[in-house]
Parts: sequence; structure tokens; C-alpha cells
Amino acid sequence: MTTATVSRWDRFRESFVWYSFKRDRVAIASFVVLMLMVLAAVFAPLLAPANPYDLAQINIMNSELPPAGLAGSDPAFPLGTDAQGRDLLSTILYGTRVSLMIGFGAVILQAALGILFGLLAGYLGGRVDAILMRIADVQLSFSTLMVAIIVGAVFKASFGNLMFGEIAIYMLIFIIGVSEWPQIARTVRASVLAEKKKEYVDAAKVMGFGTPRIMFRHILPNTLSPIFVIATVQIANAIISEAALSFLGLGMPETQPSLGSLIKSGFDYIQSGSWWITLIPGLVLVVLVLVINLLGDWLRDVMNPRLYKG
Repeated sequence: MTTATVSRWDRFRESFVWYSFKRDRVAIASFVVLMLMVLAAVFAPLLAPANPYDLAQINIMNSELPPAGLAGSDPAFPLGTDAQGRDLLSTILYGTRVSLMIGFGAVILQAALGILFGLLAGYLGGRVDAILMRIADVQLSFSTLMVAIIVGAVFKASFGNLMFGEIAIYMLIFIIGVSEWPQIARTVRASVLAEKKKEYVDAAKVMGFGTPRIMFRHILPNTLSPIFVIATVQIANAIISEAALSFLGLGMPETQPSLGSLIKSGFDYIQSGSWWITLIPGLVLVVLVLVINLLGDWLRDVMNPRLYKG
């Protein structure tokens, strides 16, 4: 480990973020649970007993087997099987990976759009600000789920079920990302309006720096704190949006499991007694969203010392 690396680590250990984190048991527990879920999703091919995408490993005769400990269970399927005979533990591991990919991908897209439009609107002002913010106002007047449903239905009708299934994950990232950018754009714009009046911006102008350099090299780093907070919460919102769209039939197909498509696939079998097909993925989704929101709340308090009560 180099001296520079040690120095950065020492500065981090002495920072307020690390001090508040190690004193907050809820944040620590949430972080540990989230990391375990992320690692389990990343290494799903190594941890999963079976590959839910491999039809050769699926036996329809094993469908709707209950979890271990219940009558009729099979030790080979600790969480039971779904209606297609797939091992539920394997589908949850793979499904969590898909849901996290959509959540992080959508937030990266909406952050890129929101930061760009927010910087342009706040720094340039005038007609650019008016046009971009009116577009944001129009989009915010509709609920995110409504926009996603409309766009998803158009894409599905245009490409067909088979083609949509192959590109569903990319379409969901695009749909959810484009639907949520105004929130980040408004936050960035408000921060830029405050930052561009400060002396360091005037000094950069006097030194002859161009507009892109001033916006991205000088102003943007000073507006990142609220972006981190919003992005953390938006990951949870994106995962929920994916689950809602999948439940409505406009998200991931059942052949490509996500937490939302798993919940949908087992919903029709609750009345027949196969409650675990929906309940277990639903609990995983609740825990995943909960720990992300708890970390987002902690990060919000840390980034705003006036709100922090630790």
C-alpha cells in the first residue's frame, strides 16, 4: 500500500462521514445487508444451485415444491420451486442481480441527464433555463409510473413480445432513467444558482476558463452532496418501478427472472397454496428497498449537518 493510499485512508477515517457511520448501528446493519445482497447477486452463477436460464436443468415435474421443512419439500430446493419447476433460490439470486442492474443503470442515466440539464439551466439561465425547466415541469406533472407504463406499452407493441423480451433490461433502464431525471435536474439547478455567484467562479472567468470547464471542473464538484443523497434513494425507487412494471406485464419476462417478474409469476398460485413463489421474492424485494432507503436517510443527515442528530 502506497503512502498516498494510506494518507487517503487516514483522512477518510478522520472524516465526519466515517465518524457518523461507525456510530450509527442502523446504517452499519443496512450497509452489511446491502453488501451481502449485492455480492450474492454478482456471484449468482457461483452460488446458485441451478441456472434458471438453462432449460436442460428445469424439470416441470418439480413445479410448486414447498420450501424445506414443509410437507412435500425436496432437500435439493431449500426455498422450493416455482410453477415452471425452477429452483426458487437460484431465480432469486439471478433476479436480484437483474433488479440491481436496472436500479443502478437507471440512476446512472437519470443522473447524467439531470446533471447536464441542471448545469445548463442554472449556469446559462435565460431561455435555456426556461425551456429545460418547462420540460421538467411537464414531465413532473405526470407520475413516473404513468410515463413508464405508456412508454413501455409503446415499446412492447412496436417490438413484439419476443423482441421486447431480449431487450427488456435495456428498455427498462431507459424508461425509468428518462422518467426520473427532472428531480436531479432541479436539485442541481438550485445548487448551481447559489454556486455561480461565489468568488471562485468569478476568478475562473477572469482567468479565461471556458464555460464547460467552469461548469464541470469547478461548479459541479460543489453540487455533488445532494446528488449522492438523491441517487441513493432513486436506486430504491427504480427497483420498485421495475417490480411494478414487471407485475403489470410491461417489465422483465418470466423467462428472465427479476424480483418483480418472480412476484408476478407466483401471484396466480397464491390461492392454490403455493404462497412461497410470491412471498419469498416479495420479502427479498422489501429488504433490499428498505436497506437502501435507510442508507439514503443516513446519508441525507450526514450531508446536511443541520439535520444530523447523531
